[in-house]
Amino acid sequence: MLTPRQNMMEVIKGGNPDRFVKQYEALEFVMTTPYLLEYPTMPEGPGADPVVCGWGYTNAWPAGQIGAFPVHDAEHLICPDITRWKEYVKAPNIDYPEEAWKKCQEDVAKVNRDEKFVTAFVAPGLFEMTHYLCEIQNAMVNFYDEPEAMHELIEYIADWELKLAEDTCKYMKPDVLFHHDDWRTQRSTFLSTEMFREFFLDPYKRIYKYYHDHGVELVIHHNDCYCAPFVPTMIEMGIDVLQGCMSVNNLPELIKEYGKDITFMGGIDNSLVDRADWTQEMIANATDQLCRDCGKLYFIPCTTHGLSFSCIPEVYPAVDLEIEKMTKEMF
Repeated sequence: MLTPRQNMMEVIKGGNPDRFVKQYEALEFVMTTPYLLEYPTMPEGPGADPVVCGWGYTNAWPAGQIGAFPVHDAEHLICPDITRWKEYVKAPNIDYPEEAWKKCQEDVAKVNRDEKFVTAFVAPGLFEMTHYLCEIQNAMVNFYDEPEAMHELIEYIADWELKLAEDTCKYMKPDVLFHHDDWRTQRSTFLSTEMFREFFLDPYKRIYKYYHDHGVELVIHHNDCYCAPFVPTMIEMGIDVLQGCMSVNNLPELIKEYGKDITFMGGIDNSLVDRADWTQEMIANATDQLCRDCGKLYFIPCTTHGLSFSCIPEVYPAVDLEIEKMTKEMF
């Protein structure tokens, strides 16, 4: 029997997996980097106190909501004028001494790399950071009205990410980068493919190439949205696995066309199963035919949520059980 790591690589390489990958089973997230210890990315859960993140924006997770989002009232908006972004936006200092990485290195040493991939976590990404700092509507207008300033801001963020990549690869030596950046809605993209490529292709190529060149085996990019038009660009960026691909995408068609270049991890929308009234039948409806249609290669059945848990705690293990059922049927 293959280890979770070996089995996932067989799926990605188009080899001979002996079962479906159960969601995140092959990834061991190590969340004790100095930056993540100093700056939480989001509150602990619904109704928890808001947190101030490293770039200065405030993230809140109101009770009853399924996720966190920055607060953009006048008091909390970081960059109200993109033409003056250099006055407002200050990247967090990540010049940590080597000893600050000790806890992370100890946690990495506990991972059996024959079984699991040591996984580094980065969020938010370049696009999300623009609207976290500027507010979503303002950011969308800025792409059209102030493209030069937006290019400058994105390059500034990318340079900071490259510094983070350098230290992460030096001290943590991960096998996998798991990178968050939502680029679109459930129905469409925020930007046209041409505009998206203009602003984000080259910065992401630089970032992901650095990780690949410095020992990272897989770049997994989370984007739980409609994403079909951007898949060729993702491949060009150096993304190995697209995590979060929702059922609004035609996954069997995407796998057929692009599977040899990128693996699709998702298809089980949290909106369909991660809910208070969930049943195993709901999960079966979202999972079983999906596995039959997508097949054994270049596809990892997974909820579209961007980490290895569900908002309703019982849902994530229930999805695992359904995937195990489909393994018995198909392998």
